[in-house]
Amino acid sequence: MRKGGRLSVCGDPRRIEAKCGWYGDDMNKSQLERTANRIRKGIVSSIHSARAGHPGGSLSAADILTALYFHEMNIDPANPQAPERDRFVLSKGHAAPALYATLAERGYFDAAELNSLRQIGSILQGHPDMKHIPGVDMSTGSLGQGISAAVGMAISAKLRGKAYRVYALLGDGELQEGQVWEASMLAAHRELDNLTVIVDNNGLQIDGDIRQVCSPYPIDQKFAAFGFHVVRINAHDFGQILDAFGEARAVKGRPTAIIARSVKGKGVSFMENQASWHGVAPNDEQYVQAMEELNRMGDA
Repeated sequence: MRKGGRLSVCGDPRRIEAKCGWYGDDMNKSQLERTANRIRKGIVSSIHSARAGHPGGSLSAADILTALYFHEMNIDPANPQAPERDRFVLSKGHAAPALYATLAERGYFDAAELNSLRQIGSILQGHPDMKHIPGVDMSTGSLGQGISAAVGMAISAKLRGKAYRVYALLGDGELQEGQVWEASMLAAHRELDNLTVIVDNNGLQIDGDIRQVCSPYPIDQKFAAFGFHVVRINAHDFGQILDAFGEARAVKGRPTAIIARSVKGKGVSFMENQASWHGVAPNDEQYVQAMEELNRMGDA
C-alpha cells in the first residue's frame, strides 16, 4: 500500500510512484506463495506451448523472482524505464520462462503473450531481450556475462549518485565461468553495496550433478574470499528470502551474495531434482499432470 504517496516496500522513502495495489510490505507470505504458484503454472504452460525451453531451472527460481518483483524491488510496470527503478539481470538467461511469467504476473505485459514463447514474431524469445520485452533490463544468454552487466549498472549508480539497487540471478553451474569471478573481484573492489548477487543453487546442470561436472563448491567461501557479504538460505522459504534481501540492504561497503539452496523443477513432482528436465518441454500428458499438481498446490 502507499505511505505519503509512495510505495511502502521495505519502508524505503526513495520508492518510485506506481499503481501497485497491495504489493510491497502488505503482501504476506501466503500471497507470495500463491503468486509463485501462478508463476510456475505460467512457466509450464509457456514451455509446453513452445515445445521447447528450460523448465527445471525456471521452476527452481520462481520463489526468488516472486520475492524480488512483488516485494523487494523498486519498480513500476506502468513505467518500465523509470530512471530510479531497481535493475534485475537474469544472468542464467536460459531460465527466461521464469522471468517472463513473473513479468506477466506483475503486469508488464498481457499473460496471453506467454503462449507465444519462442514463436516467430513473438517478443518472448528463448533468452531475454531488453529491446523488445517490457521490464527486461539486460539481454542475457551467454553464461557468465550477466553478472558483469549488473556490476556495470551498480558502478553507474554509484558514479551518478543514484539510489537504485541492482540484482543478478546466477545459476550454480554458471559459476564455472571465469567471467563470474572477474566481475565479483571488481564488485568487491568498487565496494558495490548496491549490488546483490543471488545464486540459484539447485545442484544440477545440463550434464548432471555440478559436483561431478566441475564443482563450484564451497560457493559461500568463494564469494566471501572475493570480498562479498554472504547469506545462505532456503530458496523456497519466503521468510528466509525476504530476510536475506533485508540483510543485503543493510550491508555497507561491499556487495552481497545470497546462496539460495533450491530444488530443480520445484513444484512438479516428476521434474524435481532431475537433471534431465534442464532443457526439455513436457508433452501433453506430462503437461496435464504438472498443471494438476500445481493447481492442487494452489488450492492448498
